[in-house]
Amino acid sequence: MALISCLCLHARSQVQYGDNKAAGHYLATRGIKLYYETYGQGDPLLMLHINGGSIRVFTYQIPYFMKNYRVIAVDSRAQGKSADGTDSLTFEMMADDFNALLDSLRLDSCYVLGWSDGGISGLLLALRHPEKVKKLVVSGPNLWPDTTGLQPFIFHWLENMADSMHRLPPNPQNKNDLKIVELDLREPHMTLAQLHGIQCPTLVIGGDHDAIPSYHLWQISQNIPRSNLWIVPNSGHFVAVFRQNYFNAVVGDFFRTPYQKIEGMGMLH
Repeated sequence: MALISCLCLHARSQVQYGDNKAAGHYLATRGIKLYYETYGQGDPLLMLHINGGSIRVFTYQIPYFMKNYRVIAVDSRAQGKSADGTDSLTFEMMADDFNALLDSLRLDSCYVLGWSDGGISGLLLALRHPEKVKKLVVSGPNLWPDTTGLQPFIFHWLENMADSMHRLPPNPQNKNDLKIVELDLREPHMTLAQLHGIQCPTLVIGGDHDAIPSYHLWQISQNIPRSNLWIVPNSGHFVAVFRQNYFNAVVGDFFRTPYQKIEGMGMLH
């Protein structure tokens, strides 16, 4: 789940990420034109944004990571510049879109950073196309759409938003906006047992006051065999924005450092 991105970033870069013609590309795939931007050189790093957002939400991450990685930031289908006129929208569809993008770029694997809905898609990418994900970072994902996978206030807020949107004129823009909101009310539908199939090292992130309950994030981490959990104090769902320096440093360290499982007497170190 992700908060709909009516919450705006407070700073603007000179580069307008998400609307940069010099870095932008389209891929015609799976019935849509998928928009993405590329920055930097090095090992590929795929960035997947929140619900209702776009590449722009990574304004604080792209300039940091492009120094050492080939950043590939994508507008998910039906969002940003990736227009989708169909009625259907699922996280599985989006995960398969990203796999098709990697294939088109002739990339056999990459690092993945997914925020919220992008984190859900990242988990599904690692499950459906495991060979494609070297390491995975997911900030604020959820596994199921109810008041245990989302904070009750947030879940009911989304319900009320969808109810209001149903009363709007059914023009293409309103229909698309409703489709995006209802995605988080209907999906995802992953089980804890499914997570055991994720073999790549994974870092699960959330704020201690996140829209996703900390216990749910702990459950996700506990059921991925090679995982770490980072709960950020005094933070909500937008850790990547409001704690960007801290977030970037921890994520960068996770990507650089070989995964080590701590167990036995190591738990006392």
